[in-house]
Amino acid sequence: MRSQASVAGLVSRDRRVIASCILLVGVLAWAYLIHLDHQMGASAASQTMMGKMGMTIDASWGARDFLFTFAMWAVMMIGMMTATAAPVLLLFTEMQTSRGEGGAPVQAMLFGLGYVTVWVGFSAGAALAQWGLHEGLWLTSNMAVTSSRLAGVILIGAGAYQLTPAKGACLRRCQSPLGFLLGNWRDGGKGAFQMGIRHGAYCLGCCWALMFVLFAVGIMNLAWVAALTAFILAEKFGGGGARVARVGGLVMIGFGAFILAT
Repeated sequence: MRSQASVAGLVSRDRRVIASCILLVGVLAWAYLIHLDHQMGASAASQTMMGKMGMTIDASWGARDFLFTFAMWAVMMIGMMTATAAPVLLLFTEMQTSRGEGGAPVQAMLFGLGYVTVWVGFSAGAALAQWGLHEGLWLTSNMAVTSSRLAGVILIGAGAYQLTPAKGACLRRCQSPLGFLLGNWRDGGKGAFQMGIRHGAYCLGCCWALMFVLFAVGIMNLAWVAALTAFILAEKFGGGGARVARVGGLVMIGFGAFILAT
């Protein structure tokens, strides 16, 4: 039977392993986004922005263009959501290690894989939406919608969702990692993966509308990507997360209404 000191040492070690993995994934995702932003900026200056990446601005897209866009969205979602998943992943690792069954880092990675799977699925849907907007000539060269009215509608829709019971319910699940784990615990690797998918689904329910704000402000506008990431963190882990969500929703509605009125 392990001593308390031994268990504490294992918990500390496993948490360090998972924390290092989370940090590495987040840093790599943001490094790719920054590199891509620089590449796109240089390409735009010479009117070959998409050509260097196998894409075109004016021509219809093919499978290669869609796959590139899907990869861009997937990396962006991972970069934005890695920090928000850290608390539940670290707590899951601690609980798994304390149970004395071994393999906690592997189980935590399976949990993370389930979480990422949800956002990869969302990325596919977002890439399809971007493809449709591109084909309809509704996107500018910086990948924002060309119509100010459509941008206003997107902002109002995203803001309105912030005030709904569905948003509040999903946000509460995300704000309480311990409550989620106690209420949804599953044993084994398959159980860890399923828990990751479930937590990812709550996270998606909380944040999907905020992600569509990027269509209004520019999909690869890193300043807005960073601002939305900070807003999501404030919602989930700030002292008044529900209040932050509601105030943010009202601001988006007001800004969207202003755009429609001008």
